[in-house]
Amino acid sequence: MLDAKERRKLKDKARELREKIVEVTFTCGGAHIGGAFSQHEILVALYYKAMRIDPKRPAWEDRDRFILSKGHGGVGHAVILGDLGYYDPVLLKDFNKTGSPFGMHLDRLKVPGVDFSTGSLGHGLALGLGAAMGARQTGKDWRTYVVMSDGECAEGSVWEAAMAAANFKATNLMAFVDRNRLSLDGPTESLMRLDPLDKKFEAFGWRTLVIDGHDLDQILDAVEISRAETERPVMVIANTIKGKGVDFMEEKTAWHYGGLDEAMRDAALASILKS
Repeated sequence: MLDAKERRKLKDKARELREKIVEVTFTCGGAHIGGAFSQHEILVALYYKAMRIDPKRPAWEDRDRFILSKGHGGVGHAVILGDLGYYDPVLLKDFNKTGSPFGMHLDRLKVPGVDFSTGSLGHGLALGLGAAMGARQTGKDWRTYVVMSDGECAEGSVWEAAMAAANFKATNLMAFVDRNRLSLDGPTESLMRLDPLDKKFEAFGWRTLVIDGHDLDQILDAVEISRAETERPVMVIANTIKGKGVDFMEEKTAWHYGGLDEAMRDAALASILKS
């Protein structure tokens, strides 16, 4: 549980970074901003509190690994990495432009701090299992964290990885499903019904937690539960809001991807300041 000072500091950081995501989206002409905002507190909690990392040593062998399986949320990931000092955040003014190291999906060969290149949905959990098993095989104690979209849980590869992770008792693996219930084509439950998603992962052998994915205390409490688990990997179904923090974006499929003109940017920043 966070103390009051830590909670305030993380909340202020989350708000500051939301504003930066808006600015990058405005400057570059468009980004997957809705999903970047739904995943946001999960990434903030992991990067600023939970994970063992060193921005001055991006390739440090004993760092925790992070996989953003929903690679289209890369604008949010990139802003965090820049803020932490993996690179000069001024580089983000050219996000997704010709010649920039930042594509819409981040490339680990071009962006310091990115452990795995992602974007093709459904692969992240399997990559995470491979990393976790690699740590075990080499006697390392670093942990692997995966953030998935809910829409990608329609992919069979997710369930193959889920079955294998439980079978091999990959307790050094923790995964989050960003359960905002909206994908590019509309509500997940009208496209490919996922509920009860927590019970499905339980049936595959995971310890499953259901939390408010915007509550920093709940996210970090889940991390502590995962660290203490000795028999099963932990899956967190994080209930979130697509476009969280910007009133005209919240729970709108249209903001899966979008651009901002000056008036929309200013309105978005004002909404974040009030939220």
